[in-house]
Formats: sequence, structure tokens, C-alpha cells
Amino acid sequence: MTTPYPDEQGEETPGAGGLNEQAVEDTLQRTVEEGRRRMHRKFLPLLSTGLVGGIDVGTGVMAMLVVETRTGDKLLAGLAFSIGFVALTLARSELFTEDFLVPVSAVVARQSRFRSLLRLWGATALMNLVGGWILTKLVIDGFPDVRKTAVAAGQHYIGLGLGWRAFALALLGGAAITLMTWMQHATESTGVKLVPAVTTGFLLAGLQLNHAIVNSLLIFAGLHTGHTSYGYLDWAATAGWAALGNMVGGVALVTLLRMLQVPHKVREHAENPAPCVEDRKQSQTIDA
Repeated sequence: MTTPYPDEQGEETPGAGGLNEQAVEDTLQRTVEEGRRRMHRKFLPLLSTGLVGGIDVGTGVMAMLVVETRTGDKLLAGLAFSIGFVALTLARSELFTEDFLVPVSAVVARQSRFRSLLRLWGATALMNLVGGWILTKLVIDGFPDVRKTAVAAGQHYIGLGLGWRAFALALLGGAAITLMTWMQHATESTGVKLVPAVTTGFLLAGLQLNHAIVNSLLIFAGLHTGHTSYGYLDWAATAGWAALGNMVGGVALVTLLRMLQVPHKVREHAENPAPCVEDRKQSQTIDA
């Protein structure tokens, strides 16, 4: 039996030459459906999910600081940090930077509105930081021996400044966390989902990639000691630059490229927009 190939105009045929593999289509389908679910949550559940997300990642920061303090090994501490991402996966909480794939895919596929994406990003980021601030305060108070390590960890990210190196590490951080989200949506097995959670946690913390939430929690931990040369204004600049790089890295290097693997599936969704998107379009037409 002859396998169909793209036609002479370059239009792809479903299943042609492996370009539109069923597994990729299924992953995109789950991603879009999850994106719609996330952006249609009521405000209180949205805030709560972001708050516990910051707390869950804070458990990884706790493990990281304790292991590095007692072993002096940053790579081993990075592996210990992955406990936080395991918690995110199993507890169904959420990080701001995870939302560079799932809701963006839903917006591009016209299954949700852009303003809903902004609402999700803003609420999740804010509550991640609140939860992380609280948890790191408890860590510093409960494990006073990690204070020196916390100050040094925070200083590392402050010391990166706002140049190209910091941005490049932020691009890599955003790509890594978004790839983790894609891989987790590629399977329905909880056990398999833990693999990218562990590997990505190790990459972010062990290699000290510039991740807006992780670096914020480490800087908060340092600030809680009261013995840092940096302050909250330094944190805001550092976290803002990292967030921009994370966003570009996650959306451009992973989300859009993955969607281009199955453009016909994206068009299929876009041609059948969600009622909220269609209603807005019709309203704009009437107003015009």
C-alpha cells in the first residue's frame, strides 16, 4: 500500500510522511482541552491553585537548600529540587511558567480568549510568589543552617544582571519547563509523567537555569535571612527579566514549533471556535 505524501502545492495530507503522527495530534488535543479547562476556572480556585503551586515548588527549594548545605554538591541539590516538580505533578497544582503551552495552545486554536490567558498568567504568577514567599520564610526559620546557602543562591541570580547571559539562561529555562508540560500531556500515565518532572527539576536547579519562579523563591529565602546585599527591587528586576525570557523561550522554542507539527489539527480547532470566542467575533462585527 502506497503511503500518501504532501501534494505539489505543499499541502499536507493527514498521516503523510509521519508529519502528522497520531501521538502528536492526541497530545495537542489533550493540551487544548486542558487549556480551556484552566482558563474557565472561577477566580477563587484559580488563586488557590497558584498559591499551592508556589508552596509545592517551595518544598523543592527546601530540599535543595538542605542537601547543598550538608553535601556541598550543587548537582545533587538540583536533583533534590525535583521533589517540588513531583509535587506539582501529583498534587495537580500549577506554575506560571507551565502556562506557556497549555493555555497558549487553546488561544491559538481559538478555544479561549486572549484576555482569559492574561487573567490566568497574572493570577497564577502572583499566587506562586505569595505561596513561595511564605514557604521559604518557614524554611529559613526552621533550618537556620541553610541561611548562608540561601544568600549565595539568591546572589547568583541577582549577579546575572539584565544582560544577554541572563536572558539566554531564561530562554533555556522557559523551553525546559514548557517541554516538560508537553511531555506530560503526551501520556495519561501518572508514573510516566514523573520522568519529565524529575529531569526538568534537575535541569532548572542543578544547572541554575534562569527560571522566574525558582529564582524568586531562592532570592526570597536569602532575603528572609536579613543578611543580603540585595533587596526586593533587585529581585523585581531579576524576576521580570527572567519571566520575559521564559515566556519567549517557552512559547517560541516549544509551543509554536510543536503546533506546527500538526497544523491541520490547529486549523480544525480554529475553524470550530469555542462559543465565547465566536460570540466576541460576532459582537465586533455588529459593532462595526
